Amino acid sequence: MKTADWYFDFISPFAYLQSESLGRLDGKLAIRPVPVLFAGLLKHWGQKGPAEMAPKRRFTYRQVQWLAERNGIALRFPPQHPFNPVRALRAAVALGSSIDAIHEIFRFIWREGRDINAPEEWAELARRLGAPDLDARCNDPAVKSQLLQHGDQALAAGVFGVPTLAIDGELFWGFDATDMALDYLADPALFARGEYARIESLPVGAARKEIP
Repeated sequence: MKTADWYFDFISPFAYLQSESLGRLDGKLAIRPVPVLFAGLLKHWGQKGPAEMAPKRRFTYRQVQWLAERNGIALRFPPQHPFNPVRALRAAVALGSSIDAIHEIFRFIWREGRDINAPEEWAELARRLGAPDLDARCNDPAVKSQLLQHGDQALAAGVFGVPTLAIDGELFWGFDATDMALDYLADPALFARGEYARIESLPVGAARKEIP
């Protein structure tokens, strides 16, 4: 069975939706969770996040709610978004990137709509994770370093967004790419033939220039 690096950030509702759909990959793909800071990817690639553009923010939130309802996934947005996800990401790393811990954190934020950066909420999450010393563990320099290393690993793999499944060097970005990943697993040559092969090396016809 193949193994996939699953790059995610708790700030992403799409990553939450995919986390709730990983069961579809059971028996077909082993998942190795890799927490990364989405903001670091955006900075590297010179992009804005969808929540940083007002019209796209409105559409994205509505789309996420629609996707959750359409797929039968319980969802409640946290009190504020975007929020700072660094402490939650460090918590995941400190807990060994355990899929159970990751689900607990995701569901706390996106199923219950809780604010992880409120002291009383963070304390409740630590209690649920069975980690009363969670703050100390998150502040461990080794944990901070590992999270940074995950970002470097993601960039080296060409990851530009979350969630991303990286399988055999192929990237499947977004909740809606879950089916694409499943089709790849069923037929690894699928995206190497026919029209897929032609568009692989499609030349650039024009490039956007900065307006002075």
